[in-house]
This record gives sequence, C-alpha cells and structure tokens, in this order.
Amino acid sequence: MIAVTFALPEESSGFLRRLRDKSHADRNGITTIRGKIGDREVEVLHTGVGKRVCRQRLGKFLENQQFDFLISSGFAGALNDEIQVGDLLLAKNFSTVNLNEKRSCVSRLRIHMADLFTAPTLSDSSDERTEIARTTSASAVDMETEFIARACAAHGIPLLSLRVISDTPRNPFPAPAHVLFDVAIQRTDLPKLATFFLTHPNRIPGLLQFARKIAHARKRLADALVAIVREL
Repeated sequence: MIAVTFALPEESSGFLRRLRDKSHADRNGITTIRGKIGDREVEVLHTGVGKRVCRQRLGKFLENQQFDFLISSGFAGALNDEIQVGDLLLAKNFSTVNLNEKRSCVSRLRIHMADLFTAPTLSDSSDERTEIARTTSASAVDMETEFIARACAAHGIPLLSLRVISDTPRNPFPAPAHVLFDVAIQRTDLPKLATFFLTHPNRIPGLLQFARKIAHARKRLADALVAIVREL
C-alpha cells in the first residue's frame, strides 16, 4: 500500500477524485481515505499545517503500520521566480526513493528536482523568502515535509516528496498569509477573510486570479501523482 499525505483537503481534492473504490478508514482516531489507482492501493492522510498537528496526526497514522512508500504532497511556495505557479518540484533533500529508477517518469512530467525547506511559520514576505533561499539553497518552502521525513526514517518507509508551486515572490498570495489561513484553528477564518476583502476591494481580482491558478496547479499535481503511483 502507498500512503499519500497532504496538509489540507484543498490540496488533495483533485487526487481524491481520481481514486476508485473509495472508503473512509480510522487509524487510531485519525480519519483517512482509501482507494485505488490502477491496481495499487492508496491511503490518504491530511496532516494539517505545521509541526505540532503534523507530528501528532502522522504518529497515529504510522503506528503499527508499514507502507511500501509514502508520498508527501501538496502545495509549496517558491523562494525564487525561476519556478512558476503550477510547476512541480521533487524535493531531492527529503526523498529517499531511488530517483534514478523513476527518471523516465520524472522527465515526462517535467518536474524540477531541487531542495525544499520546511519553515516554522507561513511566509508571505519576499525579503524573508530571499533570506531563506540564501541560507538554505532551497527553491521552495512548506511547513510539513521535514517532520514527515523524520517519521518515515524512524519507520523505515521510503519517501517521495512532491509539491506543486502555489505562489512565488513575483506572484504572491492575494492577501496576507494569516488572513488566508489560521494555523491555530487549522482553517480559514471566513469572517476575517471577508473583512479583509471588503476593506481592500482592489485585491478581489487578484483573489479570483489566484483561485484559477490554484485550480490548475491542483490538477497538475493530481495528474503527476497518478502517474507516479502507477510506476511505484
């Protein structure tokens, strides 16, 4: 069985639509979704955003369970403008699957192979991202993969880290990160979001454009995951 993790359902919806024979399961109080891609069995976990909730949910998910592979997936923010919104990035610093054996698949999907940095907080500052890129040599940033990699290493599970770019320094979020998502409550605070755009109506076109780009990125990620799962 292959495990696939996403931080949030907003990231996984395209992939989940591609699963057949879907069902819900319970692993130590954590709800997961099971299904099939071709003849491969897949189980999907939403880890939540950030260290605390990710480690908690992943610990329960992997307890007394051995998966053949785990794919850490979802969105990531670019640290430079060489990678664009909708581009795929395979984190070579976290992935332990033998990439040489999958080179043909990676080549067909036009996946960037670069380092990924796991940050402690949401980052929407261009200056902050520039500093992260300078000090880490990473090309993108997320908030979960480092902890997923540690858990996989502890359980002896081969890891493939695949992300799709949701934003770049040149194409940032349409609102401050804390407005778009509240890490403390693990969801968007809708009254806060509505208040922001009511007081900044000039940002609404950017929000609509962002939503279209995210929909395209989500589809690209789903297509890539299906292709990779079939090859693993």
